[in-house]
Amino acid sequence: MGGVSASDPVIERLIAADKIRWYRKPNLRMLYLCLVPFCLCIESTSGFDSSMMNGMQALTPWQTFFNHPTGGSLGLLVACYNIGAVTSLPFIALLSDHVGRRWSIVFGSTVMIIGAVMQGLSKSLAMFVFARIFLGHGIVYAIVAGSALLGELGHPKERQFLGSLFNAFFGVGAVVGAGIVMRTRIIPNDWSWRLPSILQALPSTLQIAFAFTIPESPRWLVSKDRGEEALKILIKYHAEGDVTDRLPYAEYAEIRSALEIENTSRKRGYMELFQSRGMRRRALIAAMLGMFTQFSGNTLLSQYLVPILQSIGIGDSATQVKYNVGTQAWGLVVGVVLAVITPRYPRRRMYLLCSSLLVIVYTGWTIAQARQQITGSPVAGIAVLVMIFLYSPAYCIGYNALTYVYLVEIFPFYVRTKGITWFQFFGRSSNLFGSFLNPIGLENAKWKYLLVYVCWLCFEVVFIYLFFPETYGRTLEELTFLFEQQDKRDAVAKNALAAVEHIEMAHAEPGKNV
Repeated sequence: MGGVSASDPVIERLIAADKIRWYRKPNLRMLYLCLVPFCLCIESTSGFDSSMMNGMQALTPWQTFFNHPTGGSLGLLVACYNIGAVTSLPFIALLSDHVGRRWSIVFGSTVMIIGAVMQGLSKSLAMFVFARIFLGHGIVYAIVAGSALLGELGHPKERQFLGSLFNAFFGVGAVVGAGIVMRTRIIPNDWSWRLPSILQALPSTLQIAFAFTIPESPRWLVSKDRGEEALKILIKYHAEGDVTDRLPYAEYAEIRSALEIENTSRKRGYMELFQSRGMRRRALIAAMLGMFTQFSGNTLLSQYLVPILQSIGIGDSATQVKYNVGTQAWGLVVGVVLAVITPRYPRRRMYLLCSSLLVIVYTGWTIAQARQQITGSPVAGIAVLVMIFLYSPAYCIGYNALTYVYLVEIFPFYVRTKGITWFQFFGRSSNLFGSFLNPIGLENAKWKYLLVYVCWLCFEVVFIYLFFPETYGRTLEELTFLFEQQDKRDAVAKNALAAVEHIEMAHAEPGKNV
C-alpha cells in the first residue's frame, strides 16, 4: 500500500478487483431477492394506485357511484392520495431516524393496508376520499425509508442499479393495477372497482411479510453506536462472511469517519437542510427534482389517460382500458431496461438528455393534438398515441431511472431521510396541484393546455444545466462533502485507507487482533 495518497479512491479499487457477480455470492443473492418484495415493491403501490384510478374512470359502476365526476370533482378523487402523502411529511424523518429504516417501512405498509381496505369498502364519497388520504399518508414513510435502505445496504457495485430499479417497480404495480381493472370491468356492479381497491393492499402485505428477512442499515446502526452489528452486516453481505476481506473494513471506516465529521457541525431538525451553503444547494436541487419528476406531464398519462383518449375520438371503454394496460406495460419494459443502462453513465448528462427529449416529445404531442382537435384528422390522433408511447423512454432515462440514486448520493447520512422527505414534499405537492389542474385544463383549454408543460420542460433543461452537480463514480461517504471543504473529503478517504492497511497488517501478523 506504500505510496498511496489519502485521497485515493480506496473502495473503488477494492470494488474493481472484485470480479465475481452478485448472483454467484449466496449471501448477497439472498439479500437482493428479499429486497425485491420488501423495498422494491414499495413503488408498486403508487403505480397500482395511478393505473387503477386511470382505469376506474372507464368503469360505468364507478362513474355512477360517484355521479360522473369531471373537472375539479374528478381532480379531488385522484388528488386526495397526495393530500394524504403531504400530511405525513413532517413525521417521516423523525420516525425513520429514530426507529430505523425497517420499522418505518412496516409502519407505512400497515397504514396503507388499512387505507386500501377502507377504500374498497367505502359507502360514500366522503369515506372514499378519507380512505385515499389515509392510504397516501402511509406510502411516503415506506418510500423514504425504502430508498434510503437500498442505497445504504446494497453492495457498492450494485447500489446504483438497486436505486434505479426502485422507481422502475412503479411500472410493476401499474401493470398489475391496470390488468386487474381490465378483468373486473366485466363485473356489472360496484365490485368492479371495490375489488381492485382492496387488492391495492397486496404490495404492502408483502413488505410486512419480508420485513425481518432484511438487516437494518449499517449506517443507521453506526449512527446509534451499534458499530459491531454494522460491521458484521457488511462482512456477511459485502464480503460473503470473509473476515479477511478488506472491503467491509474500508466501508466501515468511511462510514464512521463521515458520520463523525458530519455530526460535529450539524444542527438538529429540519433546519439542518439549510444550515450551510452546500446544504441549501442540496435542498434547492431536491425541491426542483421533486417538481420535475411530478410536473413534467407524466400525471396526465398516469391519471387522466381516459379523458385524453376521449379528446382524440377513442370513446369505447373497453378500448380505453386496453390502452391503459398497454401504456403501463410499455412503461414497465422501458423503465426496467433503462434502469439497467442509465446508471452506467454520468447523472447530469442523463438528466439533460431526459429533459431535452421530453421537450421534443411534448412539442410533437401538442402539435398533433392541436391538429386533431381543429381538423379532426385521424392521422393526427394516431400521432398523439405515438407521442404518448414515446413519452415513457424519454421520461425514464432520467426522472425514473436516476431520481432515488441521485437523492441518496447528494445527501449526507444525517439529512438523507430529511432530504428525500423534502423532495417528496415538492413532488407530492406538484402531483397534487397537477391532479386538480389537469382535468380542468384539458376540459377548458384543450390542446392549448399542453403548452404549459412545453414551457415548463424548457425551464427544466436550463435549471439542470446550471445547478445539477455530477455524482457519478463515487461512494456515498465521498459524496458526503460534495459541496464542502476538500479536507473533509480527504479525511474520510484517509480513514478508509488506514482501515485497509490495518487489516492487511493484522492478517500478515498471525495472532494480531483485527
